[in-house]
Amino acid sequence: MKKHILLFIFILGLTMGYPSPCKAKDHNIFFNDKKKPSRKKIDLPAPKTEGSTSLEKVLQNRRSVREYRNKPLALKDISQLLWAAQGITDRQTGKRTAPSAGALYPLEIYLTVQNCKNLSPGIYHYLPREHEIELTSKRTVNKRLAQGALGQMFIARAAINLIITADYSVTTSKYTKKGITYLHMEAGHAAQNVYLQAESLNLGTVSVGAFEEEKIKNTLNLPQGLTPLYIMPVGKPR
Repeated sequence: MKKHILLFIFILGLTMGYPSPCKAKDHNIFFNDKKKPSRKKIDLPAPKTEGSTSLEKVLQNRRSVREYRNKPLALKDISQLLWAAQGITDRQTGKRTAPSAGALYPLEIYLTVQNCKNLSPGIYHYLPREHEIELTSKRTVNKRLAQGALGQMFIARAAINLIITADYSVTTSKYTKKGITYLHMEAGHAAQNVYLQAESLNLGTVSVGAFEEEKIKNTLNLPQGLTPLYIMPVGKPR
């Protein structure tokens, strides 16, 4: 009799959707995963919203620059460049310096540092909401980055490199195939912001699109789902 009762309870549990032993095991495995170690975060100087050079003058003078002096950049300049690329301009709405289809913001900005005052060499990830950077690696990778970009060695000589990456799924989940076009437009907006900001700071940059995607991903150890779209070396022009 007891066996029949136990069998009845077991069948009732299955029909009511109780988890099977296998599902319960998977669930426990998920919650037993070790947390990733927290990364070192660095506050950036507040970006300036007024400059001494007019927008018209900056547009007139903007050029692609591939030759840089061996001079360190100031942290405030790096802060300004990152803000120009993807900085927050409205805290309430989260709007940024570059327009984004549906305000989805699929872009992620990475930074490789080789020669900067008050900032150690390494790879950093920009956090727009906090206006901070987080250290993802202490490796100096400018040379490897250049090798991954078909041997364009001016990348290796730059004080820093900004790498614009994107998660396509963020935009295509809403706009399907058309989202790819919107995302590429957005990356272009961000890159032009960096161009103009660099010119206003008397710095030089150039947009690089010729590179082997997998090599750049591996060099930066990018999270799965991120695709590099631009490399923008920055330095003081010769």
